[in-house]
Amino acid sequence: MRALRHLYSPIIDQNPITLQILGICSALAVTTSMTTSAVMAVALIAVLVISSLVISAIRRHIPNTIRLIVQITIIASLVIVADQLIQAFAFNVSQRLSIFVGLIVTNCLVLGRAEAFAMQNPPGPALLDALGNGLGYSLILLIVGFIRELLGAGTLFGFTVFVSIYDGGWFTPLNFMLLAPSAFFILGLLIWGIRTFRPAQIEPPDYKITIDPNRRAP
Repeated sequence: MRALRHLYSPIIDQNPITLQILGICSALAVTTSMTTSAVMAVALIAVLVISSLVISAIRRHIPNTIRLIVQITIIASLVIVADQLIQAFAFNVSQRLSIFVGLIVTNCLVLGRAEAFAMQNPPGPALLDALGNGLGYSLILLIVGFIRELLGAGTLFGFTVFVSIYDGGWFTPLNFMLLAPSAFFILGLLIWGIRTFRPAQIEPPDYKITIDPNRRAP
């Protein structure tokens, strides 16, 4: 049961986006639709899980002085494979994702879990930790993508949900939702909502203001 904590804890309690604030760039850029959000989520989960598993399996054979180079090489190789597969089987989606699949190499979440967890733990826990963080990351991407596509275009996965006024319906698309700043505000509201119901996630202030009751005003 303790091992399963590595799987379910990152989904809400230790979510990499809402708590650790990792992978924000892709969350802002690729969540204009559910399709791009889902493809990006699957690509990141695959890279994160496989890289953590491989790095954990060979961790005792990686010299400490070059560990980051080895980790980045493994991650970059997997990202290249993922990018080529997306181009082969979902070319239109790959065009919409642009460079952001390639930027998984520099995603703080992937390298961070490899360095902080996979290098320190056996393959089993490393696999669960990577899968849990990937699912937590994907959950936020899909929520943001759902809101942005539904309100910005009236569709989900490209299928019409609300008929727009341009097609004789009642729905007026909110073009702001298709711009990156909208994802920033949605993420902010998600973080606020989660920390409202889970106050333990609120960081303590960096400093404390103390007031001397005996001090006279100047």
